[in-house]
This record gives sequence, structure tokens and C-alpha cells, in this order.
Amino acid sequence: MNPTPGQTASLPSRRRRLFYAISGIVLVMAIGIVGFHQIEGMDWVNAFYFESMLATGQGPPLALNTNSGKIFASVMGFASFGTVFTSLVVTLVPIISQLWREGLDRAERDAKKVEKDAKALENDLSRRKVKPDE
Repeated sequence: MNPTPGQTASLPSRRRRLFYAISGIVLVMAIGIVGFHQIEGMDWVNAFYFESMLATGQGPPLALNTNSGKIFASVMGFASFGTVFTSLVVTLVPIISQLWREGLDRAERDAKKVEKDAKALENDLSRRKVKPDE
């Protein structure tokens, strides 16, 4: 069930988005780690480190030895950074938009209260026959 414009996403929906986001990151990381291990002959720790740096947009931390490894790193750089970025957007945008809407609602309520208080003050001054400072 999709939320209407004034509603927030349900907790199961948020959990599902988080599950898909984490699953995507884990999948891309696993492909990258195995790929660097097989193509470049990196040990598992260096392959994990290399793929982590690509996925977070830090760039390649180690020099690659083969052309295949360089091409694989280029493809994985786009795929893994794109996956991490998309995962952040998918999980955080609904939360941020909810906070934004709540902030706007609060600002509207405060503005109406200030307007009401200003009118009450104006009425009070007019009853006393006192002109406000201009």
C-alpha cells in the first residue's frame, strides 16, 4: 500500500527498502571482491579494500597490473558507486521528506499563530484608541 501525499511510508515499507539497499550493496561488493581476487590475483583483504574504496567513491587505492583488471575496476567503479548512492537515496529520501513536511507544517502553524496574535494586538490597541508606532 502506497502512502498518500500527507502520509508517511509504513515501517514494513521502510524495512523493505533498507533490505533491498543493503542487499544491492552486498551483491555488488561480493562481485567486486571475487572479481578482483580472480582477475588481479589480489588476496581477499586487498580485494575487499579495493572494492570498498571504489564503492564509496574514494577511487582505486592500489595500482592494477592487468588491462582486464583496469576495465573491471572501471565498470565496478560505476556500478558500485551507483549502487551505494542509489541505496542512500532510496532509504533516506522518504525520511528526509517526512521531516521536511513536518517542518513546513510547524512553520505554517507558527505563522498563523503570529498572525492571530498580531490581529489581537491590533484590536486591543484600536479599542484603547492608541495608534501603533509607524
